[in-house]
Amino acid sequence: QVHVMESGGGLVQAGGSLTLSCDVSGSIFSLNRVGWYRQAPGKQREMVASITPGGDVDYEDSVRGRFTISRDGAKNTFYLQMNSLHPEDTAVYYCNARIRPLTDALSEYDYWGQGTQVTVSS
Repeated sequence: QVHVMESGGGLVQAGGSLTLSCDVSGSIFSLNRVGWYRQAPGKQREMVASITPGGDVDYEDSVRGRFTISRDGAKNTFYLQMNSLHPEDTAVYYCNARIRPLTDALSEYDYWGQGTQVTVSS
């Protein structure tokens, strides 16, 4: 079984900062990619940032230069440092882990956390 859990959301004023954390645990053969997504009310879920085991990162255009995705090298904990937050960044933020589980190491699956609310006030 694989578990993905986000934490760190909250309410912040425009221009402020927040750091989200994502803990990935369980019966993992390989963790191939972690991505942060967000979904605002009435909008589709969109990818915000992603990182691979090799350290390759990717960002959605509107957050590039403001958000930073990183990993704790000692454990499967991933962070999204969010600076210069805008009211438009308000959304539920989800962590996605693309994993080959021990129970089926030949196949790749996407596992999602439950989401954490980020609200940016103007």
